[in-house]
Amino acid sequence: MTRRSGRSPSATVGAVVIGGDYQGLGIARSLGRYGVPVVVLDDEHSIGRMSRYVSKYERVGDLRDAGYTVRTLLDAGRRLGLDGWVVYPTREETVAAIAANRDDLLGSFRLVTPGWEAVRPAWDKRETYQRAERLGIPIPRCWFPSTRQDLAEVDVSRPVILKPAIKEHFFYETRAKAWRADTRAELEQAFDRATAIVGEGEMIVQQLIEGGGDRQFGYGAFFKDGVAVAEMTARRLRQHPSDFGRASTYVETIDEPELAKHSWKFLQDVDYYGLVELEYKQDPADGQFKLLDVNARTWGYHTLGYSAGVDFPYLVYRDQLGLPVEPVQARAGVRWIRLATDLPNAAKDLRARRLRLGEYLKTLRGIDAEAVFSLRDPMPALYEIAMLPYLAVKRGL
Repeated sequence: MTRRSGRSPSATVGAVVIGGDYQGLGIARSLGRYGVPVVVLDDEHSIGRMSRYVSKYERVGDLRDAGYTVRTLLDAGRRLGLDGWVVYPTREETVAAIAANRDDLLGSFRLVTPGWEAVRPAWDKRETYQRAERLGIPIPRCWFPSTRQDLAEVDVSRPVILKPAIKEHFFYETRAKAWRADTRAELEQAFDRATAIVGEGEMIVQQLIEGGGDRQFGYGAFFKDGVAVAEMTARRLRQHPSDFGRASTYVETIDEPELAKHSWKFLQDVDYYGLVELEYKQDPADGQFKLLDVNARTWGYHTLGYSAGVDFPYLVYRDQLGLPVEPVQARAGVRWIRLATDLPNAAKDLRARRLRLGEYLKTLRGIDAEAVFSLRDPMPALYEIAMLPYLAVKRGL
C-alpha cells in the first residue's frame, strides 16, 4: 500500500493501544498519520504519552492480571465512549487476556487478536515446538523435563539453554529470556533455580544454536484466511542482550522465501488472524532455519515495515473496518535501529571484543528508521532520554 498522509475515511473509529512503549508508540504513529484517534492504556510510565498522535493516555493498575486487564478495558470503553474501537495489545500477557476473554470484549470492541485456540500455540512454547515438529518445521532439539530426574535424558555433549514454556511466568522475576548451561551440573543448578520461581513442569531444555546476529531472522505478517496479506522478512543483526535477546536493536529487511514457507505452515495450521512475528535462527550445523518463537502481536521492530512499504497496524485497522487491503510485501535492504538499547549493548560487546568498532560504525550509515526518534513527533525521544534511568531499573531497557 502506498504511504500517504490524510484522514482515514472512518476516523471516528479510533484505536485503544495497551502499552505505550516504543511498540505502542509505533502503532499510535501508524494510525495517527491518518487521523485515527488513539487512546493508550499502560501500567508503566511510557514514552507513548508524549506523542502528538496520542489523543488520551491513562495510567492504570497492573496489566499482568488477565481479569484486571479485561475489566480495565471495558471500564475505559464505557467512560471514554470507545464503543467499536480497535484494540491493539503489545505484550504477551495482554494478548492472552484478550484472547481468553474474546467473547466478553467483542460486544464493545473490534479485536485484532485471534481467539485462544490460535494464541495458545504461541503463548505456550511447549505447544509451539510440538506443533512445529508435527508440521515438519525445523526446530532446535528440545526436552520437556517435568522433574530434576528427567534431566538425565538431556544430551549435554553440546551447550543447551533452559527457557520457560510461558515467558511471563519467568521473565518478570529474572529479566532473562533463557539461561545457558555447558555442563550437566550447570543445567541442574539452573533447573533448580528456575523451578523455585515457576515450579516444575514449565521449563524447556533446548540445544543451543551457535552464532550471532548474522544467523537471527524474523518473519512478520498480517495473516488472514490462510494467507499473508502483508509480510516482511528480516535479519535481526543485533539484539539486547546479545546472547538471548529480549528485543531486537538493529534489523534489516531481506528476501528469504524459506522463512515465509515455514511461517505459513504454522499460521495456516492454527487458522491465525492478525499481526504476528515468528523468530528463527539458522543453525550452522545443517543450514536450516529453526523456529524459536511466535509472537501473536505487534513485534518490537514492526515500524521497520512503514519504511519498507508495509504499514502493518494501519492495514489491520482497515481490515477491521471492512475497508479494502491490497496484498503487499516489504522491500529488502531497509534498516531499523533502536539507539537506546543498541548503543549500550554495543558498548558491552566492544569491551568484550565480540564486536569491532569500525564494523559497528559502518552499520550506522544509511539507517532508514529509528524506533523512537521522529522529526514530526520529537517529544517521545526527548522523554525517553529523560526516562533512561527509570527504564534501566524497571526492565533493563
